[in-house]
Amino acid sequence: MATREAAIARAETYFDEGGFLADLQRRVAIPTTSQEADSMPALREYVQGEIGPSLSKLGYQWQVFDNPRPKYGPFLIARRIEGDGLPTVLTYGHGDVIRGQDEQWREGLSPWKIVREGDRLYGRGTADNKGQHTINFGALQCVLKEGGALGFNSVILVETGEETGSPGLEEFCREHRDELKADVLIASDGPRLQPGRPTIFGGTRGALNFDLRLKYREGGHHSGNWGGLIANPGIVLAHAIACIADERGQIRVPQWRPTTLTPAVRAALADAHIEAGEDGPQVDENWGEASLTPAERVFGWNSFEVLAFRTGNPDRPVNAIPPMATAHCQLRFVVGTEPSGILPALRRHLDKHGFQAVEVIPAKEVVMKATRLDPENPWAKFAAASLERTAGRRPAILPNLGGSLPNDVFTDTIGMPTVWVPHSYAACSQHAPNEHLLASVAREGLRIMTGIFWDVGEKAQAPT
Repeated sequence: MATREAAIARAETYFDEGGFLADLQRRVAIPTTSQEADSMPALREYVQGEIGPSLSKLGYQWQVFDNPRPKYGPFLIARRIEGDGLPTVLTYGHGDVIRGQDEQWREGLSPWKIVREGDRLYGRGTADNKGQHTINFGALQCVLKEGGALGFNSVILVETGEETGSPGLEEFCREHRDELKADVLIASDGPRLQPGRPTIFGGTRGALNFDLRLKYREGGHHSGNWGGLIANPGIVLAHAIACIADERGQIRVPQWRPTTLTPAVRAALADAHIEAGEDGPQVDENWGEASLTPAERVFGWNSFEVLAFRTGNPDRPVNAIPPMATAHCQLRFVVGTEPSGILPALRRHLDKHGFQAVEVIPAKEVVMKATRLDPENPWAKFAAASLERTAGRRPAILPNLGGSLPNDVFTDTIGMPTVWVPHSYAACSQHAPNEHLLASVAREGLRIMTGIFWDVGEKAQAPT
């Protein structure tokens, strides 16, 4: 008789006997660097030559579609439909990765070949996102091998442009809404709250990037002859930034301060303790909103960051007052902060404080909208119970992740609740040299995802 325990045992065997590592190695070896101009053949090979054929073996019908925006990578939709009356689960992953940064990896490591050292599986995409969707596809495989069927309808969407802001994803999902429609999204990306604790998050913070620019004149002027006589744009722009956030990073723009940190959200975050793991940064207790806990600051609040600041020539400074200063900035924001109002609110705030000369310039990056799932949502409670049953300990439950994903495409464009179960951790070096996935987390990820997919099929209806 097929059992949940036996399906989970299959997941353990799949990892322990090298099946997971073999599948992931094939995928990591394909250099799907969507930020590179010549990446299109690799992006297409990933979905057309690797993921599609792998899902065919599990009984999925699949098709690769061109991106509505011709310069960007394709999409794959795979479907396994088992019955009209069954719940439908959409699973998402992105096959693209950031640049390999080959020459910056530690000696003995390569972005395109998995190397295992202790608990670490090194390789580009192991954490973001090839390892994570390989775990989920492996879990589906284990449920099918044990039970002969999933017990629900499964739809899989793989995109190849997430690292460039998911261009074309919203248009594609709007066009293929009927094919992608589901009762819930169950997918994986991002880090766990702590390496050893399973985590669920129901949405993501939004992200909006912009530039601040202050230009006073053409060309620099000798600081001995003109110092104290003409304004220094670097100093003035620094003061403009200081009026946006104070000395501990607390936001001073009134409209940027959220009103949606509700008692329910605070209750969910009361059990959230942030731990980056080995080699990860430590939380600065004296940074951020003073009245909030660290978890509330990153999951329930907005954060303003200066990502780059330039005035003069930092690499070759000269004794001249520079003509211009620029800062590349970002606001990460939670549900309740309207994206279209962010920059107008900043403009008003700067004007009020006498910085009318500072230009506010929207960046070209796609704006990621904020989403959030109520921790009391039936799917959130269902997933939490399933993870606790498999892992033997209560998972961390976050209304939203601190980072950003195109989650609004699923919640708004298609229309469904979203449950994310991350399989990485905060110190994984994602987007940097020496990216890695923890083998222990990958193995447990296979167990808990097999458990949750088994539970959906066993229930055979959406939770209420």
